Amino acid sequence: YFPRQWRAALVLLAASALAAPTFPQLTGRIVDNAGLLNAQDRSAIEADLAAIEAKSTDQVVVVTLPSLQGYEIEDYGYQLGRHWGIGQKGKNNGVLLIIAPNERKVRIESGRRLEAHLTDAMSRIIIENAILPKFRRGDVSGGIRDGVRDIKATIEGDAEGVKERARDRIGEHSEVDWISLIMFGLWV
Repeated sequence: YFPRQWRAALVLLAASALAAPTFPQLTGRIVDNAGLLNAQDRSAIEADLAAIEAKSTDQVVVVTLPSLQGYEIEDYGYQLGRHWGIGQKGKNNGVLLIIAPNERKVRIESGRRLEAHLTDAMSRIIIENAILPKFRRGDVSGGIRDGVRDIKATIEGDAEGVKERARDRIGEHSEVDWISLIMFGLWV
């Protein structure tokens, strides 16, 4: 037996735990609710995203969020993709690049048809070698732009080129960079 106040609190807690997240409105290929993109990078990214869709019908959306509302980025991203219906109906060819700077989280969420190209391993290569290095240097907008570049290359069949850029980047920094390792730990 719980006092009435405790029961009310437990009911509210249970209801909030079961509540679905709120999602931003899909306003285009870029939904920059965290305000991370500068005008020049936004234009370049928009052009890349339009080119992807024109060439393959694959739809890629970049979304920046001020908060994941207490959800893990994987859960939030999956639900957001389904809510927005990214990709062509029946093709499962949508991709979300999700950036939540306050939680220091980045994720690439892809539809089933594109999972063969944008595997978890390939997505990790893109995040760790194209996106996060620029984030660490304070160029968040440039990191997003480079991430979209590598997503585009991967979807278009040039995963080896993306991997080669990653190997080149690792080769440039073969000595342990302790500051980068610490910053990486903060972003992950």
